[in-house]
Amino acid sequence: MKLPFAANGTLAGQLRLFRREFFWVGLFSLMVNLLMLTPTVYMLQLYDRVFKSQSELTLLVVTLLMILFFAVMAFAEWLRSRLLVRSGVRLDESLNALVFDASFKKQLNGAGTAPAEAFTDLTAIRQFLTGHGIFAFFDIPWTPIYIAVIFLLSPFLGWLSIFFAALQLLVAWMSHRATVLEIGMAAQAGQTSGAFLQGKLRNIEAIHSMGLLPGLRKRWLGYHERSVDAGSQLHHRQHRQLAFSKFVRYLMQSLTLGAGAMMVIEGKMSPGGMIAANVMMSKALQPLDLAISSWKPLIQAYDALVRLERLLGKHSGRPGSPSLPLPVGAVRIDGLVATVAGREAPILHGLDLTIPQGSVVAVIGPSGSGKSTLVRCLVGAWPELRGEVLYDEQPIGSWSRSEIGPQTGYLPQEVQLLDGTVAENIARFGKIDSARVIDAAQRTGIHGMLLRFPEGYNTRIGDSGGVLTGGQRQRIGLARALYGDPFLVVLDEPNANLDDDGERSLVQAVLDLKARGRTVVLVTHRPNILDAVDRLIVMNAGRIEHYGPKDGVLDVIRSQVPV
Repeated sequence: MKLPFAANGTLAGQLRLFRREFFWVGLFSLMVNLLMLTPTVYMLQLYDRVFKSQSELTLLVVTLLMILFFAVMAFAEWLRSRLLVRSGVRLDESLNALVFDASFKKQLNGAGTAPAEAFTDLTAIRQFLTGHGIFAFFDIPWTPIYIAVIFLLSPFLGWLSIFFAALQLLVAWMSHRATVLEIGMAAQAGQTSGAFLQGKLRNIEAIHSMGLLPGLRKRWLGYHERSVDAGSQLHHRQHRQLAFSKFVRYLMQSLTLGAGAMMVIEGKMSPGGMIAANVMMSKALQPLDLAISSWKPLIQAYDALVRLERLLGKHSGRPGSPSLPLPVGAVRIDGLVATVAGREAPILHGLDLTIPQGSVVAVIGPSGSGKSTLVRCLVGAWPELRGEVLYDEQPIGSWSRSEIGPQTGYLPQEVQLLDGTVAENIARFGKIDSARVIDAAQRTGIHGMLLRFPEGYNTRIGDSGGVLTGGQRQRIGLARALYGDPFLVVLDEPNANLDDDGERSLVQAVLDLKARGRTVVLVTHRPNILDAVDRLIVMNAGRIEHYGPKDGVLDVIRSQVPV
């Protein structure tokens, strides 16, 4: 099986850190497999030595040795299992942060819809590493050694064991060929069904109020039935493979006994050798049988490795330069072109724009003109773009997101709060600085409103802020954008859900930012906020039609309106 990662890949580098652990697992497997010869040697001693000598002392000695060897074997089994469990936990610890960042970057880039799938893959790898199936791959190299011991007992039985081993390998290969595609198809069908259902639950109010449930249920049942059918076909095939494998194993055990009995009758083998050869045959083929029964987890773990390596290779974060000073406010875009997958024409067409530090700029224009795309580009939240977005004449990618993120504030058009307290959301789920949280709330005029909540700032708001009104979510989102006094604040339709009191608080917050020398860019369709604005950007069809001081741009717009 070809490895799913390059030698210098992210995942390969992490796995190389566990070479010592795998070495010790291999060493303990050596001890376990050597000590598995104990029953064979014990039976040979009973039949060929104890029965002939009739010595109870000899029986006692070989029995005590057998108990000692079994105890050592059990201890070695426990050690290698414990070591693999610890290795699985360490692998998870070494990868979980990388997978977390890469999965959400993939979501931001529009290349995925379920970041949790990456953690399901990580769990599949960890469970395979800590399960019994992986022991088969440490024990399989011992199959030739067991067969060699059988050759010492009887060459005929040795050749018979080779035949059965080849037959088991053929069964494993057939199982792989028969199920590898169906395992992937069943997993994909299950993910599609689950993703469809999860996506619709986000719009449960609209579904319920407009009676969309019957149509959606019918569509989901189609996905669900395909998932069930794919799983059923996979299970039927796996059960056939398992039944055939059991047939081979039972046939092997009986034929080995029969062949051994024939050789005992012919005087070519002792009864002890016959039983010992049968036990050795079972031990030789046991890892192959375990590998067959563990084939599905193996394929799933392998596919998870492929997906994780692809994820980490394409979407792993790139650290910025820690030596660069943090920006203070000047923003410039140079030849900015924003595109989206599946659309030939770009959304933004080669925009050039300079926003001086401390400016308050409003972006206006008809729906679909590219206003929201522009402000998402300004904060680095648009995945597919050409040209440059520069802070203080440095590309935005010069800083890591953990550095530049706290220095910018962003209020998206659709405010998405996270499950947690009001204070945690305002503090961006970092270490809560109560003074800064209260300051952000006061600057947006919601301090009094929050104190009237059941538990004040510690009130839990539920997933996506579901217990709040649209206006409350927007104002808390604005406080989150202002938290930490960032140098750049970008607001997309910040007054869309606000009443008159909320809009007055918004204007006051923008004026406060202006007084502090912060750069503010906001998208709006409502004229009230324009009183706090210095400059205007007028967009149309992905291009900037006008940009300059507010009064001058408004005069140009008025002059173009026919009387």
